[in-house]
Amino acid sequence: MTRVDFYFNADSRLQVACQLAAKALQQRLRVLVYAPDDAIARELDRMLWTYQAIGFVPHCMASDPLAVETPVLISRDAQPTGHDEVMMNLHIETPPAFSRFQRLVEIVGAEEADRQAARDRFRFYRDRGYEIASHDLAKGAA
Repeated sequence: MTRVDFYFNADSRLQVACQLAAKALQQRLRVLVYAPDDAIARELDRMLWTYQAIGFVPHCMASDPLAVETPVLISRDAQPTGHDEVMMNLHIETPPAFSRFQRLVEIVGAEEADRQAARDRFRFYRDRGYEIASHDLAKGAA
């Protein structure tokens, strides 16, 4: 069953997505970032190119011919990608087909609208019996 991790109080959801993608890459995990908004997908793509000054997070859009070989994929539609390791959700709704992944990562910003949508998703997962872990990013910043 999918494990769900909520990272909340993110100052920048996309910055946290870059950090978590890099961490997953270090652990040799493949990641599908579900970013159905075109502007968010493009901004994440740009940020991943410049995220680390002395490193690189190999990534591409899920529709790219190199997607089969690339560990971090950005997808606007969450179609099957050939792996089932980690899905990262950057949408305000529960992502489609998340249950085929071993792990789902939810990143929650500090804005009230984002927090409320995350509470709804949390209840959705909890009510269906998914294992959920919460990580307060504000505690790490202090």
